[in-house]
Amino acid sequence: MQKINIGVVGTGFIGPAHIEALRRLPNTNVLALCEVTPELARQKADQLGIERSCTFDELLAMDDIKVVHICTPNFLHFSQSKAALLAGKHVVCEKPLAKDLHEAKELVELAAQTGLVNAVHFNLRYYPLVRQMKVMREQEALGDVYSVIGSYLQDWLFYDTDYNWRLEPDKSGDSRAIADIGSHLMDSLEYITGLKTVAVMADFNTVHKVRKKPLKPVETYSGKMLQPEDYADVPINTEDHANVLLRFDNGNRGVITVSQVSAGRKNQMRLEIAGSKKTFAWNSEAPNEMWIGNRDGANESFMRDPSLAHPEARSVISFPGGHNEGFPDTSKQLFKEVYDAIAAGKQPEKPTYPTFADGYRELLICEKILESNRKQAWVEI
Repeated sequence: MQKINIGVVGTGFIGPAHIEALRRLPNTNVLALCEVTPELARQKADQLGIERSCTFDELLAMDDIKVVHICTPNFLHFSQSKAALLAGKHVVCEKPLAKDLHEAKELVELAAQTGLVNAVHFNLRYYPLVRQMKVMREQEALGDVYSVIGSYLQDWLFYDTDYNWRLEPDKSGDSRAIADIGSHLMDSLEYITGLKTVAVMADFNTVHKVRKKPLKPVETYSGKMLQPEDYADVPINTEDHANVLLRFDNGNRGVITVSQVSAGRKNQMRLEIAGSKKTFAWNSEAPNEMWIGNRDGANESFMRDPSLAHPEARSVISFPGGHNEGFPDTSKQLFKEVYDAIAAGKQPEKPTYPTFADGYRELLICEKILESNRKQAWVEI
């Protein structure tokens, strides 16, 4: 089997997650690791067991690198994805695709011109039961969608001493909770229901209007605390918590809540989709079980099991029923579909994985949600 050589850019939380998932595929080879300085790149490459370390320009010049994974802070996604496409590399980019719609549109157009494979890491749609819900809806088991209730709750920014580059708009953009985790929620909801969101009404809240920025390095999700003199007060303008009303193209409604200050909720995305035949409910912190609600009969619990799932969902299940699959498996399953396309050499006409166009769609929704919060009014998409 011809292995595909890959360069990964960025080694924060998500870069190593990409690397771990890629190493579980038989046709991939993470050959190079890129960081902001040669010294940091070498240090991280040694830690992760990667042969080559390099700067970004050096990575683009490597003819044997066929694919670049962009795992850097948000403000670098556009420039690095564009440069990689122009260098003839296939690109897998973390979300958000860019900082604004203008940049995202340019990337979508450039990717289409090159014909190169392009994907955005909306990996949460790759939980097997998320795809199972989508297939069941397509096969009319859900019926017409009456309503959607969704939430994405975390607690990693619960304290005012919690800090990360995502709190700085020049690095992450004007939205935080909605753009960061809300984009996963909206992508999954539209993916499952097949509906388009046509209008939004948003209300944001910044709980910690001043946060204490560490003056010493602290890794994301580490939970480490410093001394009081090791912090500087920083004003915060992006949202800790957001509520958004949704209107869909079938005339029905939904609501989502997104929060990064909910104590005890480590990384919980919940979906409840009510249809004219059944209701589907699912929780990412218990991802191997789905609740099915019935009006005129007993409710059901559907366990993730390839022998019970529809064939389209079975394709993203690797282990038998009772052998739980979780967050790392979602990236592996997404990359499996992406690398099938890369092995064929071009973007398929109808990709099964999220593309730059999907990245543009989620940026569009996010910008309209931001506009709605500013105006405190309904905004059409």
